[in-house]
Amino acid sequence: MNNTWIPSTTKQCKAPLYDALSQYASSPQKSFHVPGHKNGMIYTDVLQQMAGLELFYPVLQWDVTEISGTDDLHHPEGVIQEAQQLAAQCFGAEESHFLVGGSTVGNLALILTVCSHPGDIIIVQRNVHKSVLNGLMIAGAKAVFLTPETDHASGLAVIPSMETIEAALIQYPTAKAVFLSSPNYYGMGKDLSHIAATCHRYQIPLLVDEAHGAHYGHHHRFPTSALNAGADGVVQSTHKMLSAMTMSAMVHVQGDLLHRSLLKQRLTMVQSSSPSYPLMASLDLSRYLLDCYGEQVFDTGLQARDTFIHELEHQQRFGCLSFSEGNYTQDPFKVVIYDRNGCLSGEVLQERLEYYGCVPEMSDDRYVVLVFSMGSTLEDSYCLLEALTKIAQEPLQSMMSGDTAYTGQHSKLIIAERTDGSEVANDNYVQQKDHTVYTDQHLANLSEPILFTLTPIAEDKIEVIPLEQAEGRICAEMVIPYPPGIPILYAGETIHPSVYASLLTLRTHGHKIQGTADATLNTLRVYQ
Repeated sequence: MNNTWIPSTTKQCKAPLYDALSQYASSPQKSFHVPGHKNGMIYTDVLQQMAGLELFYPVLQWDVTEISGTDDLHHPEGVIQEAQQLAAQCFGAEESHFLVGGSTVGNLALILTVCSHPGDIIIVQRNVHKSVLNGLMIAGAKAVFLTPETDHASGLAVIPSMETIEAALIQYPTAKAVFLSSPNYYGMGKDLSHIAATCHRYQIPLLVDEAHGAHYGHHHRFPTSALNAGADGVVQSTHKMLSAMTMSAMVHVQGDLLHRSLLKQRLTMVQSSSPSYPLMASLDLSRYLLDCYGEQVFDTGLQARDTFIHELEHQQRFGCLSFSEGNYTQDPFKVVIYDRNGCLSGEVLQERLEYYGCVPEMSDDRYVVLVFSMGSTLEDSYCLLEALTKIAQEPLQSMMSGDTAYTGQHSKLIIAERTDGSEVANDNYVQQKDHTVYTDQHLANLSEPILFTLTPIAEDKIEVIPLEQAEGRICAEMVIPYPPGIPILYAGETIHPSVYASLLTLRTHGHKIQGTADATLNTLRVYQ
């Protein structure tokens, strides 16, 4: 811990679940319960024989089950209940629930709560995480997909416009909820206050997958959180941008538009009946840091980020995208870099960075996403800058391999978003609106309700036809131009004339297609 941090005298500087596990691990009591490794004792004889096992062994001493003093996640009455109540106070919720299956189980539980009957309609941002689609399938729900708004300055697909959302609410008054994802993978989002207020005017909840925004609202430089904006159910991956362990997340609830007892039951359905106590303790500790030390826990990481940005400005070769235009929000911890010369693809740049010991979050055909956090240091930034300096000095030929490097002849690229939340670059697809389904008419940004089900599509109900015969038919597979990775067709959607024109254009330009059996788009699978 940074010894310059000053603990708060007004916040809850305690971690009840962590403390309970610490007491258990240091106690002399003998285990006559699961798990079978018996507080790690099975490994004591091989500690000296296996490299690194001495680091793993202490974790096992915390790996307990529901016994006296450790409480029960699915019926909390003790330290877990207290830890969750402290989390709710910290994040601004009325109730918070620990998740040990990542934001995935939070998304599943929220959808299963609002779509409690097969055929229920829910309004969903088209480019959502795959866990949302899985939730729709399990619920047997009907999704009205909304095309995301694209920021013209950066090219990023963010969330649907307010006008598109309200058009959907008017057209589908029986919708059970609106489900959005914000911020996107690049840290770009929007203040959701007006959208939340509009949803409440129609008496339905706003649900938000805020997986990448668990830190929002906890420092004056961070955007407002979805909860503070008025969202009713918010899922956050506490492990992504805060300090919890991987798979540790939370779902936060407020207001009276969500059936809270049903949500708890749904969480019991989708979470393990034997949840990991080390993961839950890390959630408790992550909240503890925010409560006890406040904004100062982020200062070192922000300093590292600012130093990197400042020093990068003096380099000629590599640039950093800025998303300060318009009415969008930007996470300062997400830094997106690219080769100004257009010679190196994002994939190659990531490969070279990794060669020099700097591992980015992800890359695409142009960009590399770097994630800073409260754990970042100035040393990290200087190592990164040194790596970029070395890469800039390398002969271009030594880094080019097939299609993974540019030749300098590519067109200007801008970003759109993949369905899994990450983004890629493509100028033509975003800007040539007359060749796509994305128009300025807000009603055109709505799909018809698409039924999701766990029942596989029977092969005897599907036929493969030439693309030229597809107009007016019902698609039986997903069609995902990549990039940008936003589905223009889900199975069950009618191929309207504007979409059909898009398919022809994509095929003509040899655009990469995912989700289809025929990646060339010469044929398409449709319902008979």
